[in-house]
Amino acid sequence: MKIAIRMDDITPAMDREKFYRFKELLDKHGIKPLIGVVPECKDEKLDISEPIENFWNFVKDLQNSGWVVAMHGFNHVYTTKEAGIFPIGGKSEFAGVPYYKQDDMLRVGKRILRENGILTDIFMAPSHSFDKNTVKALKKNGFSCITDGFGRAPYKRSGIVYYPISSRRSKTLSDKRDGITTFVYHTNTMDEKEFADFEKLLETAKVVSFSELMDMQATQQGILGYICEYILAKAKYTIVNLRKSIK
Repeated sequence: MKIAIRMDDITPAMDREKFYRFKELLDKHGIKPLIGVVPECKDEKLDISEPIENFWNFVKDLQNSGWVVAMHGFNHVYTTKEAGIFPIGGKSEFAGVPYYKQDDMLRVGKRILRENGILTDIFMAPSHSFDKNTVKALKKNGFSCITDGFGRAPYKRSGIVYYPISSRRSKTLSDKRDGITTFVYHTNTMDEKEFADFEKLLETAKVVSFSELMDMQATQQGILGYICEYILAKAKYTIVNLRKSIK
């Protein structure tokens, strides 16, 4: 199984030291990731370093070099505890929010990106949480892809292409079948062990640029596939929370 890389929480005031450390490892191996850029970040937890000067030029340079950009929510502020149609998280900026408001957030967010020279049709939901109204509003606002779902190849559902993430990294690493899935990273919160594990991953696994996943043919997902995915996501969320409660 091949692995593509997704980086969440790209903002002007992200932890620059950790970002550049992560980028240096990617550059060493010639890997171009997917990055989730927050159009108008109001999440104070993501304010870690002094803001990057000319942030949008910085993002544009990454995109021009082959990095793939997704719109990562709008403000990255959670307003509901809805899990949505991919229940891997228990909070959301979008799921449970009225359609008209979601439509407005997506429209304004995409306009901010566009006005700063960033064009994308890929959406990355904060905490992986979105609902049917999100999908409806995404299509209205020119988005055709979501980075979420489980699997080893892109698939289509309700007129949207989904680029899957790994349900369990250890299982992915031992999977000898053909296909590509995505490992998700939040560089702001990575510690020394996580950086060491990532470096080892790049040296030992079949890590590829995100564009290779995008080049794969997307297949249509049926209702059975969605039900299995929903159950797996719900189980993953339950197990993660159980482990947290034990600690």
